[in-house]
Amino acid sequence: MSGLVGNTPLLRVSEPLAPSGRGFWAKLEGFNPGGIKDRPGLHMVERARARGDLRPGGRIIESTSGTLGLGLALAGMVYGHPVTLVTDPGLELSMTRLLTAYGAQVNVVSEPHPTGGWQQARRDRVQRLLEQHPGSWCPDQYNNPDNVAAYTPLALELASEMGHIDVLVCSVGTGGHSAGVSRVLRQLYSELTVVGVDTIGSTIFGQPARPRLMRGLGSSIYPRNVAYENFSEVHWVAPHEAVWTCRQLAASHYATGGWSVGAVALVAGWLARTMPADARIVAIFPDGPQRYLGTVYDDDYCAAHGLLESPPALEPELLGRLDEKEVTRWTRCTDVVDPLTLQGAQGAQGAQGASEAEPDASEEDR
Repeated sequence: MSGLVGNTPLLRVSEPLAPSGRGFWAKLEGFNPGGIKDRPGLHMVERARARGDLRPGGRIIESTSGTLGLGLALAGMVYGHPVTLVTDPGLELSMTRLLTAYGAQVNVVSEPHPTGGWQQARRDRVQRLLEQHPGSWCPDQYNNPDNVAAYTPLALELASEMGHIDVLVCSVGTGGHSAGVSRVLRQLYSELTVVGVDTIGSTIFGQPARPRLMRGLGSSIYPRNVAYENFSEVHWVAPHEAVWTCRQLAASHYATGGWSVGAVALVAGWLARTMPADARIVAIFPDGPQRYLGTVYDDDYCAAHGLLESPPALEPELLGRLDEKEVTRWTRCTDVVDPLTLQGAQGAQGAQGASEAEPDASEEDR
């Protein structure tokens, strides 16, 4: 079953996101059985078994908003481990049914943490379950270096398929695939430009934590897997901008995906329009559209959330510093540093839990 993962196709994307004769290459990770996180799901489990951290038959317990859950369900099947996935009411019913069909136990927290929101409530539940199941193991995807190492094969696939790469565009959530792919490609292409794509309301690159509609990218914590030193610039994208781009992709290329795909494609299309025509730009599309039929591709949902009002601006706004102001639309910054080095960032980290709490679980991303 593990042989189903990897060697995903590349698609050339041009009009309408870029003019005729210009464009970028999209790596379609949605062609993996469960998406891009099949790669770290398998690799983290394999390495934990090799070290003895995960004993034969031991239970895997992790907090997830869905995609890593699919990868861990696959890994549990391949290596013979029961899997418990802790999530919240924001997980789509279709994902709950699919994870259950794959043999995972889905454990749903019912109330957010008073200050840490749904994310902290899930983490607390994971800790209690680990105590209840001797010999169980948690991958801790945000801080596990094996999450980063899992993407070495993806980087090598890109290098083999492309021959040369000038620009890599990645969404950033746990920081795993952007760090793992850029680390390898930087060794091969010393002049590589790495562009990170985040969502508004995410703290990863120094912005304040806010309720977030988009799942799959962004975070309300500072994941230690994020390789800040590898990024040449970062872009923040708003939900309506990602929706517009997802739908443009679907209508023109018969290949699209969720929030992360829309955000990454918006940025990659702009780079294709503004960089030299011969620039070789690669964007990683983490998943396909199936999970988002009730959100990104649902007119009623999008209208209720104000996501069909207008297309994105032709250009992003530019910030001189990551925390110069709070962003609310497509914005970029070319001075990327670890936000914990910015003045006041430590205080912001301590306060982020209060910002994260919210009434609608569907607006909490991981």
